[in-house]
Amino acid sequence: MRDRANAGLKVLRNHPLSKNNRLGAIGYCFGGGTVLELARSGAKVAGVVSFHGNLDTPNPTDANNIKGQILVLHGASDPFVPKEQVAAFTEEMRQANVDWQMISYGGAVHSFTNPKAGNDPSKGAAYNRDADRRSWSAMQLFFAEIFN
Repeated sequence: MRDRANAGLKVLRNHPLSKNNRLGAIGYCFGGGTVLELARSGAKVAGVVSFHGNLDTPNPTDANNIKGQILVLHGASDPFVPKEQVAAFTEEMRQANVDWQMISYGGAVHSFTNPKAGNDPSKGAAYNRDADRRSWSAMQLFFAEIFN
């Protein structure tokens, strides 16, 4: 996963419109876990944003490789990312002294940004318009801070 994410970053880095000191990554669901693994690989990105992504990793000490900032946007009631995974991620970031933030959206479950996820949170995945809007704004603020 890390190799593939870094290969994509290399393509982006070599694109004529890219500025090497102004690169970041976002991911949703599996992609959210992927951008966290990209950061854990030591990739030179200013920041990564995970939207309702998994937080676990096979090697928590790899957080020591993180060079940029981390923003995790999480459904507080997401059954696919249990509280134990959230606690382990928090401890991982603390131990590595990473510049990180996590925002948990009350009433939101997995896939809260995807209108096609339906509207029944009891199924574990459902769209939440407020969490979608708020998370997008949080991401914009995060990157504005990093890149200005």
